[in-house]
Amino acid sequence: MADAVHHVASMLPFKIALIGALGIGAQWLAWRLQRPAIVLMAIAGLIFGPLIGWFLTMHPPEPIQNFLEMFWLDPINDFGDLYRPMIGIAVAIILFEGGMNLRFKDLGDATHAVGRMVFVAAPIAWLLGTLAAHKIVGLPLDIAAMVGGLFVVTGPTVIMPLLRQAHLKSRPANILKWEGIVNDPLGALFAVGGYEFIRFSLQEASMALVFGKLIFAAVLGTVVGIFSGMGLAWAFRRGYIPEYLKAPVVLAWVLAIYVLANTIADETGLLAVTALGMTMANTKFASMVEMRRFKENIAIILVSGVFVILTATLTPDILTAFVTDWRIILFVLAMMFVVRPVAVMISTLWSGISWREAALVSWIAPRGVVAVAVAGLFAAELQALGRPEGAIFVHLAFALVFATVLSAGFTIGPVAHRLGLSEGGGNGVLIVGANPWSLGLAKALKAMDVGVLVADTNWRRLRGARLEGHATFYGEVLSENADHRLDHSAFNHLIAATPNDAYNALVCVEFAPELGRHRVFQVASQDKDDGDADMIAFTSRGRTLSSRGRSFDALTRDWWGGWRFRSTNVSEEYTMAQLVEDRGEDIDFLLVKKSDGSLDFVQPGQESRIDKGIVLSFCPVKDRSVKQRGEGARSEGLSGPASPLPK
Repeated sequence: MADAVHHVASMLPFKIALIGALGIGAQWLAWRLQRPAIVLMAIAGLIFGPLIGWFLTMHPPEPIQNFLEMFWLDPINDFGDLYRPMIGIAVAIILFEGGMNLRFKDLGDATHAVGRMVFVAAPIAWLLGTLAAHKIVGLPLDIAAMVGGLFVVTGPTVIMPLLRQAHLKSRPANILKWEGIVNDPLGALFAVGGYEFIRFSLQEASMALVFGKLIFAAVLGTVVGIFSGMGLAWAFRRGYIPEYLKAPVVLAWVLAIYVLANTIADETGLLAVTALGMTMANTKFASMVEMRRFKENIAIILVSGVFVILTATLTPDILTAFVTDWRIILFVLAMMFVVRPVAVMISTLWSGISWREAALVSWIAPRGVVAVAVAGLFAAELQALGRPEGAIFVHLAFALVFATVLSAGFTIGPVAHRLGLSEGGGNGVLIVGANPWSLGLAKALKAMDVGVLVADTNWRRLRGARLEGHATFYGEVLSENADHRLDHSAFNHLIAATPNDAYNALVCVEFAPELGRHRVFQVASQDKDDGDADMIAFTSRGRTLSSRGRSFDALTRDWWGGWRFRSTNVSEEYTMAQLVEDRGEDIDFLLVKKSDGSLDFVQPGQESRIDKGIVLSFCPVKDRSVKQRGEGARSEGLSGPASPLPK
């Protein structure tokens, strides 16, 4: 017995490292393949959990068996008594991270619709989901209420990649995005409330006392979370915590509040940390960006590990039940085709939302990691309370997650297109880097009726863009926070125009899988590119912007030397040759807006491809008395001051 315990303990560090490698590896593979990470994490957990476990029951040769046992994940036995508190702490940090994403001012014009989805649709879905779990699965009403409450969530970590993939119109995209952010912790809180009801009712107290304790626990957890968040923000503002300790203090504070709230009133810790996250997200203090970046890193690790662990706890019998147990199948179908559509349709009546938008929102409701993590936590808690029916919680969670993620992932594009809610990719341009040259470019694009979004990490550099009326994004476009706050449906081209060439390349590489490599551009690293440079730019950088391939320094020098952007209509009457003759051999072509509204960016050596359309060029400003030839010749606009460049 002692040898067995020692063997398990000696293998535990390797198992923890394996879980981390599988989780992060699945996240990386999902990024490369542009597929939902939750599916790949589940596959990893299934292979190294129940699949290897099943193979071991076949009694393979001893060398193979010993090798496979090293990689077999059996979390309940591997972690023993640590399993439940470990999952509980991980879920608490994940919910805190979800609360940190909820900034009320970012709701924008989706506030009304999101309010209806939260305050009307969620309770209706809770009620109908409870009835489905009770009538179809046969669960007792109290546990059915926990199931129905938890499954109102729609995971933002799954929805964000889907929205980037589908290029939805602004309003349905914002509804889906913010519903996921708000409902993610809300569904967990519904489940916490159901669990508290069960726990208090086991004390054989009157219903009035049970509800009184439940309300007290909810209020207490919320108050603890709010005041602890305000206290921590106050300490940051007063400088009581040094910069290098702020991120670690936040993590330690979350764990302390979780444990403290649970000590005061059992299982109120999840509510407290969610309220803590929401409070800090809506409180102004320095280093907020660093806080978000740190909690993003922690949350990614925990989400990856928890999902692999929970998937590995499944058994072959459970997996078989997914396709043979008619109760699970009917429950999933009821949640997808009855509960969700009814809740959305009722909540959007007389709201100004069209039936097409309501239909799309009804169909796109993928559940995510929080649903599975909380289900795994409370399945263990319910069984510890002597309620074995709670074991099916995990079965239902995994079945619903797989069904909704796969259905939404494969159908969101065609459904949105059929309903007329897809932008078709749009013709908007995201310009990363606010500087005089890029703001001049943004102004020229806007004059051509091309949507522009300017992003920068410096608020003061964005001032010019705000004054010109451009849409702006203040923050790091490479952060997970940008997934929540950056409107990915507003653009399908990217121009990286910062002084840092390596950063420009990194931005282009990050957005290339989403937009396509032919739609991400960066200013050249040097003034002239040869053929090899073009190949490197295509594989590990963005494509070179402009026909002359000028570097950032050259473009900035020309801008201050008096060069400006000009849009000109090129046609059979007024050809490219005539434009070059009028504007000079130094003219630099950037893009062409075709008659159908699409954009065609010009790369070095591709000027000959331009035959007609509105051509955007960067050139010296010559005397405005230059005679335009041909009826079709007309200048569409000049961005920047009209001071001529001496020749």
